[in-house]
Parts: sequence; C-alpha cells; structure tokens
Amino acid sequence: MTLEPATTLANSFQPSEAVLRVQRTSLRVQQPQSKGDLVSLAMGEPDFDTPAQVRAAAAKALEEGHTHYSPLLGEPVLREELAARIGRLLGEVASSGDVLITQGGTAGLSAAILGIVNPGDKVVIPDPTYSLYADLVSMAGGTVAPVPLAEDLHWDLEALATAMEGAKLFVFCNPSNPTGIVHTRRELEALADMVAGTDTLVLSDEAYSDLVYTPEPFVSALEIEGLRGRTIYCQTFSKSYAMTGWRVGYLWGPPSVIASAARVHNTFNGSMNTAVQLAALTALKTCGPDIERMHASYALRRELMATGLGSIPGLTVSSPEGAFYLFPKYDVDLPAAQMVAHLRDFGVAVRPGSEFGRNGEFHLRLSYAASAEAITAGVERLAAGLAALR
Repeated sequence: MTLEPATTLANSFQPSEAVLRVQRTSLRVQQPQSKGDLVSLAMGEPDFDTPAQVRAAAAKALEEGHTHYSPLLGEPVLREELAARIGRLLGEVASSGDVLITQGGTAGLSAAILGIVNPGDKVVIPDPTYSLYADLVSMAGGTVAPVPLAEDLHWDLEALATAMEGAKLFVFCNPSNPTGIVHTRRELEALADMVAGTDTLVLSDEAYSDLVYTPEPFVSALEIEGLRGRTIYCQTFSKSYAMTGWRVGYLWGPPSVIASAARVHNTFNGSMNTAVQLAALTALKTCGPDIERMHASYALRRELMATGLGSIPGLTVSSPEGAFYLFPKYDVDLPAAQMVAHLRDFGVAVRPGSEFGRNGEFHLRLSYAASAEAITAGVERLAAGLAALR
C-alpha cells in the first residue's frame, strides 16, 4: 500500500466556495505589524483600560465558581437588564427572550446576516461602511448593493431609496465607522418611509452610540416607530466600556429573526463565557461615570485631531460627529492603499478609505482613540508625508 505524500493533499486543497467568495470580493486589508518609531492612528480600539470594577467582577465570578457553560442565549440576569434598557429606547416592554448574548459585536453581526441572507438575496449597504458587512453577505452568498454617500458623508436618500427596491436587508452603523458621522432622526425616518410596506429587514449596528458629539441627542433605530418590527439591534460592550478583548455583544429584534441568529451563533460559537457576562452586567450597572470620563477625553482628542488635520493643505476633513474616527479626503492622485504604505515610511499608520468601500478611495481613516501625544505626532508625520508628494 502506497501512501500519498501529505503535500499532495495540501497542494490540491481548495477552500469552500463560501471562503472563495469572500476572498474574491473582500476589501479588508491586514496592516503590517507596528514596530519601532511608528505612531498608530489606525486602531479602532479604546486605549483606556477596562474599568477596575468590571475586572474585579470577573475575578469574583471566577472565584465563586462561575466557570461552567452558560445558557445558549446568555445569562438570564444579563438578558433581563439589557431588555430593560432596550425597552426604554422602544418606549414599551422588550422581552428578554428576544435578547441573544454574542461573542462580541462581530459574532452578533455574523449570526444576524448568516441567519437572514440566502444565496442571491440583495443586501444594501452604504459605501463606505464597515467592511465586515460585505464579507458576511458574500459568505452567505448574497449580493451586495453598495450605495455611495452624499458629499457630507450622510446618506444620499434618493440613491438609497432606489437601491432599496427588492432588498432583503439593509445594514448600517450609527455612529458610522469609518466616517465618524451620526445619522439623524430625519434620515432614520426617511429610511422607515423607504421600507414601509415591504419585507425588508434593517440591521442597525450601534456600537458607538455612547460616543456622540452633536448638539442633538443620539437617536437609535429602535426609537423610530416606522422601523418597529423589522429592526435587528446589534450592540457590543467593546467601545463604550473599553472591553474589546472581553468579546461580549448582543442582538435584539423580531423573535423569529433572533431565533434564526441564535441557531447560527450556537452552531459557530456556543454559549458565552459566564464570568465575562457577569462582568458585563457590572459594567451596565456601574460604568456610567466611566463612560462620561472617556467621552470627555475623546472629545478633547477629537478637537486636537480635527484642528491638526484642518491645517494640512490638500486635506478635506469630515465632520467629527461620533465614534472616534475622522475620514479626511486628500487631493493627491495616489490610491489609498499606496498612500497608507507611503505614510508608514513617514512613521504613521492609518487605514485606507478604500478598505471600507470603493467610494472610500482617496480617503484615510484615522482614529483618535489614541493618546494626545500620539495624535499630535501622527498628524505631524501625516502632514510631512503628504508634503513630500507635492
């Protein structure tokens, strides 16, 4: 009996068609690891430590033996607290049975999209927007219909209304990654008018909802009466509570949709870490002052970055309304991926706008979830890099 060399199988292997679809269409890029004297303004992650009481709650939960499997939908006490908060947005009672605790917002988005989208289904997304959405639609076999934004980076409502015809799903984030804008009540109500009388579902990713700097208060999709019964609400503890590494998020929405998402999440991920869920409960109940403290710091950094970028010739700076991103447009004829590589040579890391959609080309995404010193140095290096191209 002759055994085939292991390398034969390795050389002939082809990934699944779902993986190949993502590989063919994905715009996501993997940045080289930062090293040496490189200032990074690329990371969409708070630079704050998780509040001390949350860390202590996790340690206490472990010490008390909360080390076993959690219910597949999540710990009842956490789901009940989240349902109460969601109910306040809705202005009515929200059932904890329709809350699904997920392995971070990423797993929530994955469970929702893979639980909704069939091969050939049309899914509308803004362009640019968070690149994971399109990858998940491709994995599900759906068809992405990107809609370019208006000049101010808000939705082009006329173009969006046309694109929504026949859509199974519309996915958006508010506040927006990468643009840093906040969609208004008027925009959300216009969206409600577009989907009225249709079966189109709406997936609202509101990961940055506590990080808003506009005079008007943030409006959740859950607050819009015309979006009731069709909105899937996706949240995470990562941004508001500086808990990125804890990987805890949640979904809420129509019972049948959440049941479908739960089947996907249970198959891929299983139940959430029990101690982390109890720590998340502590975050909900105690971290209001911590959120305010971090928000105040981000507001100062936002002003620092916006002022610095505004002084650079050839750079058009977006309105910094929410999240912790700015999305400036540059006037040099160099694709964004090449621009990012060029800027790394000047000691600053940013993300290419083209990663977030083809209409993000000639833009850069900068994060001010970095220290004031890093922002000042990074903006100076960016200015030097752009000047060298003139």
